[in-house]
Amino acid sequence: MAEIHEECGVFGIFAPARQDVASTCYYALFALQHRGQESAGIVVNDDGVFRTYKDAGLVNDVFTAENLARLGEGNMAIGHVRYSTTGGGGRENAQPIVVNHLKGNMALAHNGNLVNSYELRSELENEGSIFHTTTDTEVISYIITKERVKSRSIEEAVLGAMDRLRGAYSLIVMSPTKLIAARDPQGFHPLCYGRREDGAYIVASESCALDAIGAKTIREVEPGEMLVFTQDGVRSDRSHCGGKKSLCVFEYLYIARPDSVIEGRSVHEARKQAGRFLAAKYKIEADVVVGVPDSGLDAAYGYAEASGIPYAIGFIKNKYIGRTFIAPVQAAREDRVRIKLNVLKSAIDGKRVVLVDDSIVRGTTCARIVRLLRDAGAKEVHMLSSAPAFLNPCYYGTDIDSRDNLIACHHSVPEIANIIGADSVGYLDLKDVSFLTGGDGTGFCTACFDGNYPTEAPTASAKNRFERPISENPKFQKQ
Repeated sequence: MAEIHEECGVFGIFAPARQDVASTCYYALFALQHRGQESAGIVVNDDGVFRTYKDAGLVNDVFTAENLARLGEGNMAIGHVRYSTTGGGGRENAQPIVVNHLKGNMALAHNGNLVNSYELRSELENEGSIFHTTTDTEVISYIITKERVKSRSIEEAVLGAMDRLRGAYSLIVMSPTKLIAARDPQGFHPLCYGRREDGAYIVASESCALDAIGAKTIREVEPGEMLVFTQDGVRSDRSHCGGKKSLCVFEYLYIARPDSVIEGRSVHEARKQAGRFLAAKYKIEADVVVGVPDSGLDAAYGYAEASGIPYAIGFIKNKYIGRTFIAPVQAAREDRVRIKLNVLKSAIDGKRVVLVDDSIVRGTTCARIVRLLRDAGAKEVHMLSSAPAFLNPCYYGTDIDSRDNLIACHHSVPEIANIIGADSVGYLDLKDVSFLTGGDGTGFCTACFDGNYPTEAPTASAKNRFERPISENPKFQKQ
């Protein structure tokens, strides 16, 4: 937990005619790779026959030319890239999930985290359900399947499931004849749709995935809305709309790609605004402003513009090592920052540096980055975070499941500066965080900063809550 990890990325395509939807899905998942690097998967629907391939790893590693060819053509496909927020990151938990039930096939891709998954899973297990994964996504698939058996259509089943699900979910569901997109009533995470010139409808977590495959964004799926794509076009059901919106503000600060647009607001501009807010609060005498690649760069630009201090390219990033880089031994793990980042010494040597990053979580990565600058000759290093201090666990899709590893929960700001080796440390003000997009400051979830949760807290929130040892599981202690 040296740094925040994301949720997942979902994608779906409904084409008017049979085509190579697998390749379209593949390219879109590349655009969403930043949202999850543990596993990837694609399901192709060819006239009701589902072909699936998924595995642990990055998109380029999972999908070889041979694997894509085996998926073949079809008129629908859904895809998923995963970072685990419930359950481990192995192949068994890769998505999409495919279910064969009494009324046909269903495939499901999910981004988010339920707050009532433990209760729902316990209920299902008591009824005899057998789970093959440790994810809350499989819980959702069971709930939809139960509703489908007694419903007239797949969309009716999804609506019935939405009555029971609590927390964050952006869903793409595929049946033999329909593609469905649904977003939780509070809209914790983004989901948008668009259309390509060939008439294919596209649904994705972020607009950058639509751009990657030549689709034009139409709009966001509204919080609580369900869209149904068929050969007759697209239908909207808003029966679950009307709740208080709670979009995760960290989507703008870190999770989303800077070239994405969420609810009409540029992620890049939101991060630049964070930098401007930092410049207004922290008037530091320095020679250069440096951003930590990649999500600290935009805020650094904003700080430089507002402060008048020159922006410098301080780090060169190794583009061939993803966020899931795994070192074989502890000594190598300690050097992973050096492997991923190298300092451009000519820009740093002898300079007073304002260092801007997206967040300070545990502090270990920040300390190594500060050390890199010191080793390159920096006279001073002033560390600024474009997010407020993390003080609370997140229940809706990032992997902060407790306060134990959050440095701001246990140390003062001067202590944190001393721990990471910086001359000073500063955070974005909580009062500023909801105004990053130029709106009225409402409609965001900031619970990880202020503890004001928009839903009830889960009774079980640990990431491994479905895979604990017998000795820690109350279900088995008396058996």
